[in-house]
Amino acid sequence: MIKILTEMKKYITSIIFALTLCSAFAQDQHKTLAIGESAPDFSLPGIDGKTYTLASFKNAKVLAVVFMCNHCPTSQAYEDRVIKMTSDYASKGVSIVAINPNNPAGLRLDELGYSDLGDSFEDMKVRAKNMKFNFPYLYDGEKEVTANKYGPVATPHIFIFDKDRKLRYNGRIDDMENPAKTAHSLDARNAIDAILTGKEIAEPVTKTFGCSIKWAEKSDWLEKAQINWAKEPVKLDTLSAGGIKEVLKNRTDKLRLVNLWATWCGPCVAEFDDLVTLNHTYRDRGLEFVSISADDPANKNKALKFLQRKQASGVNYIYSGDDKYKMIEAVDPKWDGALPYTLLVEPDGKIVYAHQGAIDAEELRKIIFDDPMMGRIYKEPVK
Repeated sequence: MIKILTEMKKYITSIIFALTLCSAFAQDQHKTLAIGESAPDFSLPGIDGKTYTLASFKNAKVLAVVFMCNHCPTSQAYEDRVIKMTSDYASKGVSIVAINPNNPAGLRLDELGYSDLGDSFEDMKVRAKNMKFNFPYLYDGEKEVTANKYGPVATPHIFIFDKDRKLRYNGRIDDMENPAKTAHSLDARNAIDAILTGKEIAEPVTKTFGCSIKWAEKSDWLEKAQINWAKEPVKLDTLSAGGIKEVLKNRTDKLRLVNLWATWCGPCVAEFDDLVTLNHTYRDRGLEFVSISADDPANKNKALKFLQRKQASGVNYIYSGDDKYKMIEAVDPKWDGALPYTLLVEPDGKIVYAHQGAIDAEELRKIIFDDPMMGRIYKEPVK
């Protein structure tokens, strides 16, 4: 996914041009389906390889359509509850289907900082497997046709239909985002129970809370991010072997990603975009990217221009000494000196990742996200 995100950054201008052709109509779209309206039909691919339509659930007494996604921390917080609700009501003739409405072009890198996965179809397969989803998980992000018909406001947003497929409830699943705390109002369950017993729903419409839907026209968010990143100053300071030791002691409260590189190192240059992408993704959550150039100090200006082209506005150094072996010993006595070399250092200097050679960006992303300093906003409850 890192490769995809990096390429998306490179070609965002062309993506924006294509998408803005229809953005003028955005204000008239995304109206939320009203109570009493019929369920709009759809034809969407599921992560299980099947194509689902409204008819796929024709035998259900109640159909619940949940708009959810991978990256949103609120949506993540409700995953176990949707799984439990699916299991609890399966024998009562209730079907639950989840739809991911997010278009990748509307999702900023820093919004991905709360997840180890993005919202692509391939990422959906991974999330469903990891979380053991027991309901169909469908993808609508590419065209957003179904999402436009239903009009979800945020993820998650649930729409509940009776046997005639008339909308009886839409809004939140319950009133407590944090799964470790007890909800006071089980709105979705109450609505399903009312429909099954032929009763009126006390509150058929509730407000939703969560991440906004990443509509295609929100691609201007990415454009603004690119503009802002380009404006950030990029500096390159000198650093001695002693200074490198201090960097690796990490006397901060941040998770520090350190990369040793050089402009003459092909693998270093090739992977640098991925490192900048990781920085833009996780820096608001406490990741600090530090690059240390092994270029000759006489080539400092060349190294600086490279960093500026890459929008590497993190902390950048160039090794100031003549003896590269002192640099190697200062970084890691176990390192044989081949570039690139990448480390992930927790506060107080604990090294949790050290890798010589080109990084596996997806593997490193997972290591960063799985670190105790990162992870989900709401951790998995202890069972």
